[in-house]
Amino acid sequence: MEIVKGNLYDYPAYYDLVFGADWKAELKFMLRCFDRFAGRAVHRIFEPACGTGRLLHRLARRGFEVSGLDLNPRAVAYCNARLERLGLKGSARVGDMADFRLPQKVDAAMNLINSFRHLPDERSAEAHLECMSRALNRGGLFILALHLSPLEPPKNDEERWSARRGNLCVNTRLWTRERDLRRRREACGMVLDIYTPTRSQRICDELIFRTYTRTQFLRLLARVPDLELVEAFDFTYNVKSPIELTDSTEDAAFVLRKR
Repeated sequence: MEIVKGNLYDYPAYYDLVFGADWKAELKFMLRCFDRFAGRAVHRIFEPACGTGRLLHRLARRGFEVSGLDLNPRAVAYCNARLERLGLKGSARVGDMADFRLPQKVDAAMNLINSFRHLPDERSAEAHLECMSRALNRGGLFILALHLSPLEPPKNDEERWSARRGNLCVNTRLWTRERDLRRRREACGMVLDIYTPTRSQRICDELIFRTYTRTQFLRLLARVPDLELVEAFDFTYNVKSPIELTDSTEDAAFVLRKR
């Protein structure tokens, strides 16, 4: 097996397969949030850290006007290519989710699967929320999902899963190498074992995340008062079952609304 040390985000086809399994639940959740919590009709949707556009192209199929932003040019190219296959203009661009302005305000936005935690410090995290506040129309929604750090260490620091599409199979292992709540830093190892009928390859990467306890996240959110916390949910994405945020909460999808 060929072994490569690389950036997961430089392999958009593999990334899309590995993180694509939950798209149905995520999409259903977002559509129900738009109906239940938005203070306006939702037509235009934006995704910072959009990656491969795994959700954007599905929203576009449903008639929404979509746009996205990502630091990785390969992911952006992949996203735009799939939008263009639908006969739509590629509307994703390369950019920093902590420093952007949209040409036109949107009615809803989402930032899922821990992308927010790639922002390395409090300044960039607050800047991202400020950018999102400016990007939203009044009454618009921002759905932000991330893993919080419970005060008690989690019992399971490793995940393994497999995904298949046609003749492509990817086995994934993700584990915590280091967690330092004082420095607000979590380092995770990630290995993708990739199999096709003619080739096998292993991609090894390290992901660095900023940590947030419940209190730390709510304190950050309070510094951007134009974003109102409407409700929070776990990753079952059941819009009828909001959760109470506690010091033990790990999985949290926050529904924020522009005042």
